[in-house]
Amino acid sequence: MSVRIVGAGLAGCEAAYFLGSRGVDVELFEMKPLRFTPAHSSADFCELVCSNSLKSDDVYGNACGLLKEELRRLGSLTMRAAEASRVPAGGALAVDREKFSAYVTENIRACEHITVVCGEVCALPQAGIVATGPLTSDALMQDIEAKFGSQHFFDASAPIVSAESIDFEHVFTADRYGNGTGDYLNCPLTKEEYEIFVRELLGAERAKLHTFEKNEIFEGCMPVEVMAARGKDTLRFGTFKPVGLSCGDGKHPYAVLQLRKENAEGTMYGLVGCQTNLKFGEQKRVFSLIPALRNAEFLRYGVMHRNSYLNAPEVLNADFSAKSQHGLYFAGQITGVEGYVESAMSGLLAAIHVWNERNGRGVYIPEDTSVCGALSRYIAAPNKHFEPMNANYGILRPLDVRDKKEKRRQMAERALGEIEKFKTYSEI
Repeated sequence: MSVRIVGAGLAGCEAAYFLGSRGVDVELFEMKPLRFTPAHSSADFCELVCSNSLKSDDVYGNACGLLKEELRRLGSLTMRAAEASRVPAGGALAVDREKFSAYVTENIRACEHITVVCGEVCALPQAGIVATGPLTSDALMQDIEAKFGSQHFFDASAPIVSAESIDFEHVFTADRYGNGTGDYLNCPLTKEEYEIFVRELLGAERAKLHTFEKNEIFEGCMPVEVMAARGKDTLRFGTFKPVGLSCGDGKHPYAVLQLRKENAEGTMYGLVGCQTNLKFGEQKRVFSLIPALRNAEFLRYGVMHRNSYLNAPEVLNADFSAKSQHGLYFAGQITGVEGYVESAMSGLLAAIHVWNERNGRGVYIPEDTSVCGALSRYIAAPNKHFEPMNANYGILRPLDVRDKKEKRRQMAERALGEIEKFKTYSEI
C-alpha cells in the first residue's frame, strides 16, 4: 500500500525520499506549477522563499548546527542538497537556491518508488503525511481548520540585489570575528548615514495586510522597519551591528549592513536581516540611502506573508501523528516547528515513524537529549501559549556543566549518541 504525501517542500520531500529510497511506494502531491502560493515562483520542489541561509553549521556550539549533524546521520536529503549547492557564508550553511531546489527535484523524480502527482489537494487524506507548509492552499486549509483548528503569524523576506550594481568603493569584505573566508560584503555607515537611514525607514510607506495584527509578527522574521521602531539604536545592536568587523584600516564603522551571496556565481546578494513589508518603491528608495547600494538594481523585493500552523499540543502526538485520526501525520512548519532545517527534520521523523509502524515496530520518540527529540516533544507537550519553535539549547534536557563551551560539546556528544540509538531501533 502506497503512502500519500501532500506537499513537495522541505518536509514533504524529506518524507517522500526516505520512504521511496527504502522501497515504499509513495504518491507525492504538489500543486505547482498549476498553482502557486503568493511566496512561490519556481516549479521545482523545496523552493526557499525567505533566506538562502540554513543558519549555523557549528555542531558543537550551536543548536541548529547540531540539528544538521543529527539529520546528516539520519540520511537527510536536505543536508545532501545543501552541501551540493553550498555558497560561502562564514560559519553558516547557505545555499544557491536554484541549485538546491534542482538537486532535490532531480532526486525525487529519479526515485522509482515515488510518483509525483501534479494537482491541488483540497481535502485531508484519510492517512499519509500532510506537509503543505505554512502557506497551505485555501481549500485544504479550510478542511484542516474545520477538523484541527489553526493559528497564524506573519513573517517576511529580504530584498536581493545585483552584484554588478553594488558600489564596491563603499564595501569591505570580512566575516564577523574572522569566522570565515571573507564571505560577506559589508556596507559601512557613518553615524549621520545611519540616522538618516533609520529616519527614512520609519517614515516609509508599508504594504497593506488587511488581516495583519502587530502581535502576529514572528520574532525570528521581524521586519527591519518594525525592529527599528523599538529605538534608534536597535538595528545598530542587531541587524546592523558593527561588532567583530573592521574596515581593514584599524577603524570600526558606526553601523554595517551585510550582504550574502545568493548563488554560487556570486551575481546576486541578499540584504542580511532586512526582511521588510515596505512597498517596493519605498524599498528601493530607503535601501539606496546606504552608500554601497546607491545604484543598486533590486532583483527581488522583500515581501510579507501569513503563515498558518496547528495548535500542535492539542492535536498532535510527539511522532507528528494526529491524535484524532490514526495513520494521518503532519510535517513541516504547519506543525509549529520554525525554520528550514527544523521543517526538514519533522518530515524526516514523520517518515521514520511511518516506516517503523509499517515494519511492526512501536513508536520511539528520540529523547530530549537530542534536538530532534526535543523539538518532537515540544510540539506535543501541554502548552496554553504554544508558539512556533526553532532549534535552541533551551528545549534540550539540561546538563550540569559550568563551562559553556564544554557543556555544549558534551550536549552534542549526548545528542548524537541518542540519534545512533534511534537509527538502530529504526534499522536505518
